[in-house]
Amino acid sequence: MSEKKYSEKHEWIELNGDIATVGITKHATDQLGDIVFTEVPEKGKSFDVGGEAAVVESVKAASDVYSPLAGEVTESNDAIVSDPSLVNQDPEGNGWFFKIKVSDINQINSLMNKTEYEKFVTENA
Repeated sequence: MSEKKYSEKHEWIELNGDIATVGITKHATDQLGDIVFTEVPEKGKSFDVGGEAAVVESVKAASDVYSPLAGEVTESNDAIVSDPSLVNQDPEGNGWFFKIKVSDINQINSLMNKTEYEKFVTENA
């Protein structure tokens, strides 16, 4: 696994070869509160960078989850559909949303590393 990268929309991505695991950050779950519903994309669905890929709803709000990279969904995390609280419990681990076969690996260079993301969150609080 490689270092996690982060988007300005509060998604994280971890690349393993040309397959990227995508989820939402702990900051996002802290902002949302208790998550009560998730919707994940179907295997085979393709997205452009920033495409609306999934949905997360909490007691406070509903929000889209965007694909930080372009590609095709290879796997969705059905565990978070049956138990949405997994996203709160482990947002940057078992609470991942989907895996995507990345169409252009160089797109990852447009995302932030953890230090840059933490600075972004602080500056945009």
